[in-house]
Amino acid sequence: MLAELHGKPGHLIRRCQQIAVALFLDACAPHDLTPMQYALLQAAAAEPGLDQITLAGLVALDRSNAARLCAGLEARGLLERAPDPLDRRARRLALTPAGAALLRAAEPAVAQVQAALLAPLAEADRAPFIAALAAIAAAHNGASRAPLRVAEV
Repeated sequence: MLAELHGKPGHLIRRCQQIAVALFLDACAPHDLTPMQYALLQAAAAEPGLDQITLAGLVALDRSNAARLCAGLEARGLLERAPDPLDRRARRLALTPAGAALLRAAEPAVAQVQAALLAPLAEADRAPFIAALAAIAAAHNGASRAPLRVAEV
């Protein structure tokens, strides 16, 4: 009975996500950085000046979590949030120099986590595995409570 559960793709994906988060938190503890914070900082670095809602869509976070995380990153001096001059309800985001420095400092730890996650796979199996995960995520994006929205930029 449990062997059946342990072989289900949804269960295995959930377990892999738990493991990925645990590895990330361990590796990035010196930087006080979570996976979602890292994703927001990376997106802000890649797309400076975007509004908070669009940025949340680029990393597949729901609006309320993104707002909470951005406020925390702003309080730490890693992000600047400024009202949009055309829409005072919207917040435009920019990475601060401290945020950019944190990303640079954390990058080796983040790379270590990615390598550790893929280490059980043969080198030749890694790219197809990533491609399969991307295909699953893309095919079911609309079913997510926080779909990835790359077309917004």
